[in-house]
Amino acid sequence: MSTQTLDAFQVIADPSRRQMLMMLSKDSMTINSLAENFDMSRPAVSKHIKILYNAGFISITDIGRERHCVLKQDGFNELQDFINYFDKFWNKKLQKLQDILNNKSKK
Repeated sequence: MSTQTLDAFQVIADPSRRQMLMMLSKDSMTINSLAENFDMSRPAVSKHIKILYNAGFISITDIGRERHCVLKQDGFNELQDFINYFDKFWNKKLQKLQDILNNKSKK
């Protein structure tokens, strides 16, 4: 079974995956401990974890017989780059507006 590659915004569009990311921001968790927090099958949780992993939002480490999930920055970088682009866009627009208003007040 091949999993489709989703962009970062498609990955975080799902509320369950956002909740998993929030939970992992507090501490690393095993896949089983994550699954206990959701009213869905273990295979469904595993699918969400695989999507987060493939998109670079989490890493998975095998410790003994358990698989531990930890947040990873890569997936968040794509989101931050997008937001930064529009921050610059709006800052330029606001600077132009400020320049116009300053020029009018000087006249």
